[in-house]
Amino acid sequence: MPDAALLIHWAEFALRWLHVVTAIAWIGSSFYFIALDLGLRRAPDMPEGVKGEEWQVHGGGFYHIRKYMVAPPALPQHLTWFKWESYATWLSGFALLSLVYYGSADLFLIDPERADLPRWGAIALSAGSLAAGWLIYDGLCRSRLGSRDVGLMLALYVVLVAAAWGYAQVFSGRAAFLHLGALTATIMSANVFLVIIPNQKIVVADLRAGRAPDPEYGRIAKQRSTHNNYLTLPVVFMMLSNHYPLAFAAEWNWAIAALVFLMGVTIRHFFNTMHATGRRPWWTWGATAALFAAAVWLSTLGPGDERAAAEDAALSSEARRWAEAEGFAQAVEVVSARCSMCHAAEPGWEGIPVAPRGVVLETPEQIARWGRMIELQAGLTRAMPPANVSFMEPEERALIRAWARAAREG
Repeated sequence: MPDAALLIHWAEFALRWLHVVTAIAWIGSSFYFIALDLGLRRAPDMPEGVKGEEWQVHGGGFYHIRKYMVAPPALPQHLTWFKWESYATWLSGFALLSLVYYGSADLFLIDPERADLPRWGAIALSAGSLAAGWLIYDGLCRSRLGSRDVGLMLALYVVLVAAAWGYAQVFSGRAAFLHLGALTATIMSANVFLVIIPNQKIVVADLRAGRAPDPEYGRIAKQRSTHNNYLTLPVVFMMLSNHYPLAFAAEWNWAIAALVFLMGVTIRHFFNTMHATGRRPWWTWGATAALFAAAVWLSTLGPGDERAAAEDAALSSEARRWAEAEGFAQAVEVVSARCSMCHAAEPGWEGIPVAPRGVVLETPEQIARWGRMIELQAGLTRAMPPANVSFMEPEERALIRAWARAAREG
């Protein structure tokens, strides 16, 4: 029977794979329909109510596509809905969040140097913040501001920057970025589930009942879809950021996140303008590069927050169990000799400016805290050290496995 830690790791891998696949499907369809909508052209033979049409070629065939301003006079029996990509992306993402950040809250979610939260409190704050973020955003959209697209987008940006700062005050840097991405993705998926699809269903029901649909439902759905379009790229950045501590573990990580949202706007503005008018606003490339350069500069200002001190705060109960397990002293010697030159507050390996993934392994306390990851990366597999550059011996990996077994049995 495989070890529980091994099964959990494979479950995480499966969920991550599912999340990436569904996200590709959602983002792909979203980008396609935004480009399609912006590229519509008028033609002399279009039926009444048609906004525009587009001819496309793909896979050896030609497609003739028309969009109605509100809806066609009658609907065919077969109507394709684009919704499951969004739902599956959010559900798989929340499952992954629960498995990794709730299941290992002491490692990835809670940072005692920021806020010494109990496990249940951190999880409640995490889940509650996702719901609160949607309620605030939806309230803004339904307020007077909802009819002013630019003002609404600026208000949404303020909300997201405030969330970035707030997350950075209570969670680890890694968790702060992940939660900012999860909050944004929650807004996007809730837009589909609670606004866009329900509005479209109302229009469909009106048509099939012989009633004239209210165009306001389409306008609102289009507005929410546009918001999703501009939020997509920052979400992808946040989800990838856990591999790059220079982003999530910098002292000004919340400000870096704020710049990322602006980069999402400039990048999408370039493509949306190109699809709509054929013009290419090249200034957006310079603006994006300047914003990225500002993010790089911010990452150099001061030490990060991801437990990079020489001594950590008091150990959690789980880390204490690893520290008291038989073989811990030998494991500390192995890790100190083979891993700490890179996993240090100031790495000694050329080309590595910060500890990989923000994991510092310079003290026994830090090594105990990351015991489960050390077992996975260097005991059960040969993932670390990369290419075995520090020449970790098979006997040393066996010592790590024996220590891990003792920790779990204890």
